[in-house]
Amino acid sequence: MTGPFVITIGRQLGSGGRSIGHLLAEKFGIAYYDKEILSLAAAESGLGAKVFERGDERKSFLRGLFGAITPMLTTGGDFYNNQISEDSLFHIQSGVIQKMAAQHSSVFIGRASDYILRDHPRSCHIFIAANTEDRIAHIMERRGIDRKHAKELMREADQQRAGYYNFYASGTWGSADTYNLCINSSILGYERTADYIAQFVIEKLQLADLYPDLATRLMGKR
Repeated sequence: MTGPFVITIGRQLGSGGRSIGHLLAEKFGIAYYDKEILSLAAAESGLGAKVFERGDERKSFLRGLFGAITPMLTTGGDFYNNQISEDSLFHIQSGVIQKMAAQHSSVFIGRASDYILRDHPRSCHIFIAANTEDRIAHIMERRGIDRKHAKELMREADQQRAGYYNFYASGTWGSADTYNLCINSSILGYERTADYIAQFVIEKLQLADLYPDLATRLMGKR
């Protein structure tokens, strides 16, 4: 089978999902999409990027889940004083993800991309977790905060991501039967976790002919 292939990565905060995603994009020489999707969705829709950033991987019922209001199409007004439903933002973002996936092989981080691309003919869906202490240490280092606030941020992020995913997708965030592969990055570290996932992707999507050197190197490690 030919055509673009996609790797989607769901992840716990502090598990290194973004870093591992970058490594995978480099190993395969393909595009990487994380927050770039927000900018593309803003450009595609004509809406401000801040609109998408406010609801990124969050499901806020306080903002009126069912109060969908069409975005203001006339000029001369302040859009940010108006509302647009979270469902509308999700559908715009989903369209951008599907468009990018159709154009070129890519790694997509979060944003229920595995669900959005569930019908993509060449897709591999990954979930990355990590040990709690490793997650806390990573968050403390990256955010420059103490242990207490890192734990709070970790719990909050997990709740927000689960709420967002479980509302829009048919699976369950972080559940093994939702993904093709779930892996704990604490076991192998980021680089070797990326290698393990790359090996899995090559075998699942039958990419050995396309990446002979990478396939040979990874097979030798196993």
